[in-house]
Amino acid sequence: MRGLRNAPMQAGGFNATPQPTAPVGSEPVYLDYNATTPIDPAVLEAMLPYLREHFGNPSSQHAYGRRAHEPVERAREHAARSIGARPDEVVFTSGGTEATNHAIKGAVFAAFERGQIGQQVVISAVEHPATQESARFVERLGFKRVVVGVDRHGVVDLDAMDRALRAPTLLVSIMHANNETGSLQPVAEIARLARGSGALMHVDAAQSAAKIRVDVGELGADLLTLAGHKMYAPKGVGALFVRRGVGLEPLIHGAGHESGRRAGTENVPYIVGLGEACRIAHADLPETGARLKRLRDRLWSGLQAGLGAKVVLNGHPEQRLPNTLNVSFLGVIGSELLEAIPEIAASTGSACHEGQVSISPVLAAMGLDPLVARGAVRLSVGRYTTEAEVDRAARLLIERARAAQAR
Repeated sequence: MRGLRNAPMQAGGFNATPQPTAPVGSEPVYLDYNATTPIDPAVLEAMLPYLREHFGNPSSQHAYGRRAHEPVERAREHAARSIGARPDEVVFTSGGTEATNHAIKGAVFAAFERGQIGQQVVISAVEHPATQESARFVERLGFKRVVVGVDRHGVVDLDAMDRALRAPTLLVSIMHANNETGSLQPVAEIARLARGSGALMHVDAAQSAAKIRVDVGELGADLLTLAGHKMYAPKGVGALFVRRGVGLEPLIHGAGHESGRRAGTENVPYIVGLGEACRIAHADLPETGARLKRLRDRLWSGLQAGLGAKVVLNGHPEQRLPNTLNVSFLGVIGSELLEAIPEIAASTGSACHEGQVSISPVLAAMGLDPLVARGAVRLSVGRYTTEAEVDRAARLLIERARAAQAR
């Protein structure tokens, strides 16, 4: 297995519950890979020369500039290859949020310039806040935001999508995989519907890249988001795939960086890191996916064996990310359960504020019973998770859940 597990990590993600300090001499079992990933040691090694000695501006024409420009272009090739794209279709960004903002706002700004106002931007009810808030913003420019519902597994209703696309539509923006439940969306089918209505198709692949196959041709994507820190690269770097011929207005204006699509001197070390992360993910994907699924299923089997009907699965039972397990512990509030287990770093779909329990908007959109949703916990395994950690986490969760359910 690549890399070392020697850096302290902190839980994050959707309604992440702050974890108490672990006992001295031990680290919590990290089961929050959907929130963020550690930097792969090979990624760090690839970055170091561009933090130490190769400091040149990639736009400079002299030797220092060339030493910075060439690795940026190699990284672009690695990123493109990992998603079945051409290198000139990859725009480096500061992360997944910027990439998604650029996809949605850039398409709307370009349409606004053409005088095409009043068209729809269609999203699902379970999108990441970057998508939701961008879609809300463009309403202020005279575009209509349409939200399509999902079924009980969190999967987009294709009939509802078909009906929504009967009105003039500029863009459809759908995540490839949900960050909370792991449920996979029928992106290729949605893209065919979008194409039939003359709309662009944006795919948020921030959570799926490096876990399952992501190919822009197979998905039918015109635009696609990548986030470095979800795939063992640093925080603060990402990429947007822009299919040739798709016109977007830049979000950041200035000089002609990124072929005029995003101004600002390139963040060379982080771009190199993202490129190396894409290279590793592409090379290791079949083996990685199978290993993650074994760990995820081992964890789920352990919880079922210990708790039986008092633990239930949220999300699609089969069509979901291989690393993601979202479960509800019945009769328990998820945030309180994790607070009682400082030995586990994970995220929860509920939060308790002044005696009131709020549940995840994703689980609410799925129509989950609030009494079930309040007990939701997201457990996501990753590259450095071991079987021993999974077994330890299962034992701890069973022990504390039984105690809470017995009260």
